[in-house]
Amino acid sequence: MLISAARTQSLAKHLAYLAAFILTGCVSTPPYVYHYIPGRTATLDNGYAVAPRTAPLPVREAIDAGNELIGKPYRYGGGHQSFYDTAYDCSGAVSFVLHSIGRMNTPTPSKALRSYAEGGPGRWITVYASRGHSFLVVAGLRFDTAYGAGEHGPQWLTRSRPADEYVMRHPNGL
Repeated sequence: MLISAARTQSLAKHLAYLAAFILTGCVSTPPYVYHYIPGRTATLDNGYAVAPRTAPLPVREAIDAGNELIGKPYRYGGGHQSFYDTAYDCSGAVSFVLHSIGRMNTPTPSKALRSYAEGGPGRWITVYASRGHSFLVVAGLRFDTAYGAGEHGPQWLTRSRPADEYVMRHPNGL
């Protein structure tokens, strides 16, 4: 039985897509681990993030936006009716920060953040999103509502965190 070159090429293409699909399902996202790099990594001062001097303006603005939410309590659905709320859940806080730098038009739930902007880690800002939780890493600091020291609500953290089942996304150019 002879198989035409076009048919062989088509079959090879489909097998390559299948292999890519299977392999991408096997790749896990590395955990978030804080690594201080002078001039490139934000630092903490009494729970507030301080941007590195060399950070681009949108990164400094993202840190300022995150700092605005420090001390706000956690509330499921908080920050989803409006970017401006009295309490925030994880994706509401992420949405607020991204909106503050002009990179999001409507509050977005965690599951939808899995397809936000560009895939992979960003140079300055990375969104980690699973089907039920999301957090940001901005200039190396984690902005999260969970997996802290018992406190809930938006906060900057250096504590490592597993990221299994998360995808990493980033705003274009950042």
